[in-house]
Amino acid sequence: MVVGSVLVTGGTGYIGSFTALALIEADYKVVIVDSLYNSSEEVINRIEVLSGKRPAFYKLDITDEGALDKVFTEHPDIDNVIHFAALKAVGESGEIPLEYYRVNVGGSVALMQSMVKHNVTNIVFSSSATVYGDATRFPNMIPIPEHCPIGPTNTYGRTKSTVEGVITDLIEAQRNKAKKEGKSGEEWNGALLRYFNPSGAHPSGIMGENPLGVPYNLLPLLAQVAIGKREKLLVFGDDYKSKDGTAIRDYIHVLDLAKGHLVALNYLREHHPGVKAWNLGSGRGSTVFDMIKAFSAVVGRDLAYEVAPRRQGDVLDLTANPTLANKELNWKTELTLEDACADLWKWTENNPEGYGQQPPQAFLDAIKKNN
Repeated sequence: MVVGSVLVTGGTGYIGSFTALALIEADYKVVIVDSLYNSSEEVINRIEVLSGKRPAFYKLDITDEGALDKVFTEHPDIDNVIHFAALKAVGESGEIPLEYYRVNVGGSVALMQSMVKHNVTNIVFSSSATVYGDATRFPNMIPIPEHCPIGPTNTYGRTKSTVEGVITDLIEAQRNKAKKEGKSGEEWNGALLRYFNPSGAHPSGIMGENPLGVPYNLLPLLAQVAIGKREKLLVFGDDYKSKDGTAIRDYIHVLDLAKGHLVALNYLREHHPGVKAWNLGSGRGSTVFDMIKAFSAVVGRDLAYEVAPRRQGDVLDLTANPTLANKELNWKTELTLEDACADLWKWTENNPEGYGQQPPQAFLDAIKKNN
């Protein structure tokens, strides 16, 4: 029995694909749109292998409102959107800021204009902990709660906080318009999910992070060092005020994160809260050196790294205070940093070419047996 229908933008990307899988497993109908700029259509096959269902897929650019209109017209049952489609590299965002605003902000505006036209009223937005900027500038804001003032320190974070504002304004306007017409308007809702550092892969070993080109996240870079694709990891800065001088981040297993999107969507549909922000994180901070140690332990040998200067816009500590999501969404992380490292290593070691190769037959047989 289908419980609802969801458009997942950026649904062949890392977090998008795992969320699409979680939605399908929870009996949602899923339609994916993605430009494949930094992802592979092969993901659709893997979702089908794991779930037994194949999501509909459209290759389109999020800035193309006409193409989005066509998808909503062809699937009039879509009543929810989970919005991931964006450019996402902090460093690159400072080099090509206009492109980041064009895609991340312009694409979100195009999506919401199309949603209004087709009366699609719930949006779950993939925001980021970067919207908080340097939370150490305030007393008692580490771990970071949702009421920490917004103040991004880089272009990527500014595009995310801008889109949060657009969603907030849209939901408010639609609710006000409905009230003037004598209706409640409570069907218009938005979830702003601010999350920290997604990591890990599917424990089956057939789905994981597959960035085209250079990965921007620590764990996939370490994985490339481990399989010999990269000589060493660059550690950006060892002069932070942490126990070992490296920056502190909150790592969250991608399966826990995908579940967070599912429960946030269910909350919007059930409680009609208007716009709500939730942090999705573990509440545990790990330094870069902690991560190198944890991943080296899984691989079974020390991995090479070199300290480089800090990157512009990087901050000391991005650790979540996830109390609100724990309480209101009844969600908390269940998987550990060690789980994330083990799952990522299984995926990388057995799929060195990512989605450019077929997964090991033994992994596929194991899935068939479990299904």
